[in-house]
Amino acid sequence: MAYQIKVGSNLDILPTLPDNSVDSIVTDPPYELGFMGKSWDASGIAHNVTLWRECLRVLKPGGHLLAFSGSRTYHRMTCAIEDAGFEVRDQMMWVYANGFPKSHNVSKSLNKKYDETEPETEIAKKWDGWGTALKPAHEPIVLARKPLEGTVAENVLKWGVGGINIDDCRVGLGAKKWETPRGGIWATDTEAKANLIDNPKGRWPANFLHDGSDEIIELMPSAARFFYCSKASHKDRDDGCDRLETKEKESLIKTSNGTNPSLKNKFYPTQRKNTHPTVKPTDLMTYLCRLVTPPNGTILDPFTGSGSTGRGAILSGFNFIGIELSAEYAQIAEARINAVAQL
Repeated sequence: MAYQIKVGSNLDILPTLPDNSVDSIVTDPPYELGFMGKSWDASGIAHNVTLWRECLRVLKPGGHLLAFSGSRTYHRMTCAIEDAGFEVRDQMMWVYANGFPKSHNVSKSLNKKYDETEPETEIAKKWDGWGTALKPAHEPIVLARKPLEGTVAENVLKWGVGGINIDDCRVGLGAKKWETPRGGIWATDTEAKANLIDNPKGRWPANFLHDGSDEIIELMPSAARFFYCSKASHKDRDDGCDRLETKEKESLIKTSNGTNPSLKNKFYPTQRKNTHPTVKPTDLMTYLCRLVTPPNGTILDPFTGSGSTGRGAILSGFNFIGIELSAEYAQIAEARINAVAQL
């Protein structure tokens, strides 16, 4: 169980890795949305066929790739992955309730355009209640595979990869609703128990993951069959970062009462040790690592960020290779991964 983080451009570092040398790739690339004005989230790298072609080269035949994206840009990343030579096998969804809409108020804009002195013009009244965006509530994940050499059986015998770890990722029963033991994913209501009658090992893992929030549970009362994983907690984000410098970071703070969130949710400066703006929860990445990686396998993440994939890899007994462009984020990733490596 070893890990390493290479600092620099993945387009420069990937060519230095040997052919067919990693068992899986689990990664959270930039969504190419220019999030919070970050230049790295608008570089086009996630849509670069050359990048994914290099990922294909270093991945063993039959090895799987899991890559997150945004709902608006998923198609471009997935096309690049497919054009690089991967077989797209499925699309997974991570669904959550606490996303914030970034919507433009049409009525207010019209009011300002036509008459700033009156509280509401007639034309603005006609467009009252109209906006420009939906509330984000899911992030898609592409599940792709490097083409097999021969049959699945032949490929597994030669390369040790080619399948998905179904039994180790079933939905089972545990002591706590949020507990995520290494042996499986757990839930605790009576309906979950009823769902285990057909298979005592638990439910077959689905291509749907959710955060276990009240909104999602109310929407789907039988959601115990799915995987629970909340967004990264403050404890998860800053685990291992005690010795790092505290820096000011903009965070989206929810101040609305829910009537019109786009009017009141704003970015405010907060003090953080982990300054990465898009931290995935360790439990989620642990689950995904186990889903596509064989025992003692090596996982590659060409977009390491603050290291959640590395944490999941080490917690599950895998080796990890991370590539991160930012020296600042690489330092955070090193601290967070080292924290779980000491357990």
